[in-house]
Amino acid sequence: MVADVLSYFSESAEEFVRRRHGELKARGFTNDEIFPRIAGELHGRRVAAPELSLRQLRRIVYG
Repeated sequence: MVADVLSYFSESAEEFVRRRHGELKARGFTNDEIFPRIAGELHGRRVAAPELSLRQLRRIVYG
């Protein structure tokens, strides 16, 4: 369990965005719902990510 917590907090913002996108997509959310949600979640992380626009989040996921 400790290893899971440490790996969660050690992932980069890009890794977090890709992981959360995949999780939310698998749960049936659409991209229009996913990207604003991820943007909000980034602010709540222990080490806040830089402010990323919805377009920047999409580029992280889709290149």
